[in-house]
Amino acid sequence: MNRHLWLLAACQGLFLTNNVAFIAINGLVGLALAPRGWMATLPVMGYVIGGALSTGLVARTQRRFGRRRSFQIGLAVALGSALMCAQAALWKDFWMLCATTVVAGYYNANASLYRFAAAELAAPAWREKAVSLVMAGGLIGAVAGPNLAAFTRNWFAVPFAGVYLALAGVALVAMVLMHFIEFPAPPARHAAAGGRPLGEIARQPVFVVAALAGALGFGVMNLLMAATPIAMQVCRLPFDDVALVLEWHVIGMFAPGFFTGHLIRRFGALPVMAVGLVLNLGCIVVALAGVELHHFLVALFLLGVGWNFLFTGSTTLSLSAYTADEKDRAQGALNFCVFATLALTSFASGVLVTTQGWQLLNIGSLVPVLLTGAGLLWLARRSRASTAAV
Repeated sequence: MNRHLWLLAACQGLFLTNNVAFIAINGLVGLALAPRGWMATLPVMGYVIGGALSTGLVARTQRRFGRRRSFQIGLAVALGSALMCAQAALWKDFWMLCATTVVAGYYNANASLYRFAAAELAAPAWREKAVSLVMAGGLIGAVAGPNLAAFTRNWFAVPFAGVYLALAGVALVAMVLMHFIEFPAPPARHAAAGGRPLGEIARQPVFVVAALAGALGFGVMNLLMAATPIAMQVCRLPFDDVALVLEWHVIGMFAPGFFTGHLIRRFGALPVMAVGLVLNLGCIVVALAGVELHHFLVALFLLGVGWNFLFTGSTTLSLSAYTADEKDRAQGALNFCVFATLALTSFASGVLVTTQGWQLLNIGSLVPVLLTGAGLLWLARRSRASTAAV
């Protein structure tokens, strides 16, 4: 554990400050400005669609400019897009807000590689703990994101415009921190093609399950988290309660980062991911039990911890599926799977919660949870069969 790793963890926290604040306010700003209620989460969807569309471009900039310069470019996009979002809110221009969040998605795709870069800042024997520690940096976002949104939402006459302005400052701080991180030089290419083609990498069972669990685990989390502010408003709970629920949700997402790496090293990625699935099921049970503050609070906390186990586990699992020469295309493909799923769930969350209600939304989330469980079981059986054959 070194200075560069801690600085990267701080940048992860500032990235999550941006993401949590976006989740907390974009649906509510969208609900206030959208021509139709079901369009409320389009600004949330725009953010992840922008991330999905940017994965290829981010992979190319990573190859061309290296980690630090590429991450700085992403932070510059975050700064500019936050200012544009503030302008869209002040002008009450819904479609400008949606377009701007698509641009902001580049930062989302770029900063999502922090967790992979963490593995490069530590010795090979400590990769799991390095990934876990940087993920734990999201605790900064857990506290700062909701409280920043609550503190700055009334800076201007237009609600929440001040939050976007504050997020521009958050991006500026992250740019300063990133300047002091030194990433190792990329390895020399050992083959003209730079490793195996993506199709061959992606056909490996371990890659398939890592992509499936990462995408669907993130998708379920996003489906329920993006709908929560709207569902709580429908239930006439104040925004301070929304901020509290999101704060504890994100604490659940990242506080386990201090020990998830230890659990993965001791028990393996698949058992830890299985526990994450059980916690997701617990979230759904609690959410279906009622719509009081404590139901939202407990459900979203369980959802956060479950996401941490699934996503940290899938990230660690994926590290065995590609070589250093193949990392850019493999990590780009993994992120594309995540962002494509997030785009779908961001749109679905707004449509379902405003047309079908909070309970049906939770019942529907059982489908991806069960699919992920089937994938984990399939890989575990293949692994046991391979071990027995040896």
